Amino acid sequence: MNYSRPWMLAGLALMAAGAALLSMRSDAIVGQESPPAANAEDKQPAADWKSLFDGKTLEGWKTPQFGGEGKVHVSDGAIVMEMGAMMTGITWKGTPPKNNYELTLEGMRLDGCDFFCTTTFPVGDEHCSLVVGGWGGILVGLSSIDRLDASENQTTTTYDFDDKKWYRIRIRVTDQAIEAWINDDPVVKQPRAGHKFGIRDEVDLCRPLGICTWLTKGAVRNIRLRELKPEEIAK
Repeated sequence: MNYSRPWMLAGLALMAAGAALLSMRSDAIVGQESPPAANAEDKQPAADWKSLFDGKTLEGWKTPQFGGEGKVHVSDGAIVMEMGAMMTGITWKGTPPKNNYELTLEGMRLDGCDFFCTTTFPVGDEHCSLVVGGWGGILVGLSSIDRLDASENQTTTTYDFDDKKWYRIRIRVTDQAIEAWINDDPVVKQPRAGHKFGIRDEVDLCRPLGICTWLTKGAVRNIRLRELKPEEIAK
């Protein structure tokens, strides 16, 4: 999957090769470091949040048949997406809001060197994906904006991810913008006015709300959703 600008390919490919040599497959994910506890979403009352994962089963989720996908199972309170020939993922069976909501989850790369918790979500009547750890394991951005992929538009950035470490992902969609954070670091602030949002064909089965990996073993947990309050939308 080409999520990189041409001038980035050589460097990211070298990083991917190094990551592949250093990575070690792990079947258990207990005892891994969690993200910092203090963060913006924790300031919201627990009643505002809807948990989408019970920590024990795949109830409420389906596993898309992308072709060549790895096994999806629950282990140690997380949904594990085993490395497939290409993409492995999960799609929520419910109906998420289209606007003015916030989604949070924690993701971990267990093996491989590409994206490990890319999330597809509604943006009004359209959809978009937040790529997390693409090309060489470091690329972050929205795919797609005005038909430009995460590696080719104004949201393209990089982030250093360590294997077997939890990262908190937060996505906020308002009438005005799409915003995203990794842990407490802002990585996306994209205005909506005047732009068209879309997804890659490969993640179509993740609509309306789904999470996937690419040639990578990943895990996710603490998947939560809430609708924003009027005073938050006006910001």
